[in-house]
Amino acid sequence: METKHQSVRDYIAARERGDADGASAIAQEVAERFATRTTDGSEAAEIYEASMTTPLGGAW
Repeated sequence: METKHQSVRDYIAARERGDADGASAIAQEVAERFATRTTDGSEAAEIYEASMTTPLGGAW
């Protein structure tokens, strides 16, 4: 998945190495930034897409 956001790259890396807590923390940070309007919706949309397409631990 191509992304312009470092947070999403970090989220994908966390999921691929099986770090559910780390991935969750990154997603929460993005959600908080979106809720306070300090980021646009593209970052949140990319996190959502990554959550649907990147298996935890790299296994499907």
